[in-house]
Amino acid sequence: MSSADFARALPDAYFLDAADLKGLERYARQQEFIGPTQSLHSAQKAGEGNMNLTLRLMLAESSLILKQARPWVEKYPHIEAPADRSLVEIAFYEMAAKRPSLCDAMPRLLGSDPASRVVALEDLGEAKDFTPLYSGKTLTRAELDSLVAYLQILHAAWDSPLPPVFANREMRALNHEHIFRLPLASDNGLALDSFTTGLQEASDALIADRHYVDGVTKLGEMYLADGSTLVIVHGDYFPGSWLRTGRGIRVIDPEFCFTGPAAYDVGVMLGHLYLADQACAEDVLELYPCNDEFAALARQFAGVEIMRRLIGVAQLPLSCGIERKRELLELSRELVLSA
Repeated sequence: MSSADFARALPDAYFLDAADLKGLERYARQQEFIGPTQSLHSAQKAGEGNMNLTLRLMLAESSLILKQARPWVEKYPHIEAPADRSLVEIAFYEMAAKRPSLCDAMPRLLGSDPASRVVALEDLGEAKDFTPLYSGKTLTRAELDSLVAYLQILHAAWDSPLPPVFANREMRALNHEHIFRLPLASDNGLALDSFTTGLQEASDALIADRHYVDGVTKLGEMYLADGSTLVIVHGDYFPGSWLRTGRGIRVIDPEFCFTGPAAYDVGVMLGHLYLADQACAEDVLELYPCNDEFAALARQFAGVEIMRRLIGVAQLPLSCGIERKRELLELSRELVLSA
């Protein structure tokens, strides 16, 4: 996809381009993301996110992050995605700003340009995400405590009725396709053996298990459902959304947020700790206050997350071979069918 495709979809929007420093400087000044006398020295890609273009703008004595949602997935431009996800992210940051315990655990919102689907955020510097967990690094107990505490704060932070913007229906529909349906579709076109030899055969066996597929389908229906007992969930609470900074852990990328069951966030976190072979995985359900029904649902969602990260589009940098992946797919089956 190109700037021309962007202009056709959003004719009144500004297209961020790291190569156009003068244009970026003028735009940032017009939006009051920078002061009238500040000059832009450089702009470069910040991080390896899948969904959006994220740029770090370097000024003489400071920096900031500009994040633009485009009508496609930045890492996979052939996949269309709702650009309005940025409006949901802006709303999330604006509401979080009114709740210090939540705001302090995230980058600070500096401004936004809804028309161009741009959000301006505090630059957290050389912060690193938790992706090394997949290659042998260990999550400390203090880090686990902090990450679970964030979910507790998030899920309790909002007053009813929840603002309609957080339904995030278009984004939820896209995610449902890639989490619950596409990985288990026999005609999904994914060349799984190009990731790990033997993975296609393991996937085919799972797809042939009708009880499992039915279980995932029911969880997908729950993911899409509305209701009166829902909360605002982060929607993609995994190591790529957690950053280590000099001031503690910060959580990013709430454009996936939606009104849904709190057990979804807990389940996604749990699933990734299983994928990363973290001994503390089960401690999540001890730290997050919940009853047996909640824990059972979280385990089911963990099973779905394991499956879609192994045989879906959004692959992880796992260092394990086919035997371990077969074990994880069997774990996914056990978790989904455990309730």
